Amino acid sequence: MIVLYSIVFRLFCIFLLFDNIWQLSNDEDHPGNHDEIDIEFLGTTQDKPYILQTNVYIRGSGDGNIIGREMKFRLWFDPTRDFHNYAILWNPSEIIFFVDDVPIRRYPRKSDATFPLRPMWVYGSIWDASSWATENGKYKADYQYQPFVGRYNNFKIAGCKASNGVSCRPTTGSPYGSKGLSSQQYAAMGWVQRNYKVYDYCQDSARDNRFTPEC
Repeated sequence: MIVLYSIVFRLFCIFLLFDNIWQLSNDEDHPGNHDEIDIEFLGTTQDKPYILQTNVYIRGSGDGNIIGREMKFRLWFDPTRDFHNYAILWNPSEIIFFVDDVPIRRYPRKSDATFPLRPMWVYGSIWDASSWATENGKYKADYQYQPFVGRYNNFKIAGCKASNGVSCRPTTGSPYGSKGLSSQQYAAMGWVQRNYKVYDYCQDSARDNRFTPEC
């Protein structure tokens, strides 16, 4: 359960569509009770910015009983103009989401009940979720814009097999090899969240946070 998953990706002008860049999931082994960690571009309309959503589902919280742990960002660049690096670090103590090596979100392990612990696969896809993804379902997928294209390069994944257990050393998100993020990385993450975060499930007054005790 130690994974560093990184890709360099360019989004190609996808309007009114949900573009799921990639995810870690174990839905094949646990249908109806799966875990998931994902980074996704939500659909948009022309001349509006793209929203990057990060999310964590735990033990079926995404299967019918939707208990997402979403945090959304407007990026500080246009993701359709060039390739950028997006990464997920998942180790026994935390999940960290990165954009161009800048940490944008840290999801710590506060309890086993609120943290994904089972092995997962890596997926990448583009799919139509316009019933909810584009301004909460206001706009539907417009297939006049097809084909819908996302291009990847420099795909990297490093991690441990589920069977390796205690012999596997945790991967760190710090460039200095220290445990956890560095002070500079925490400062960079704070800058992103102050200036580019547009939604945090823990701060949503319309949600019942009894289902998300980590908040």
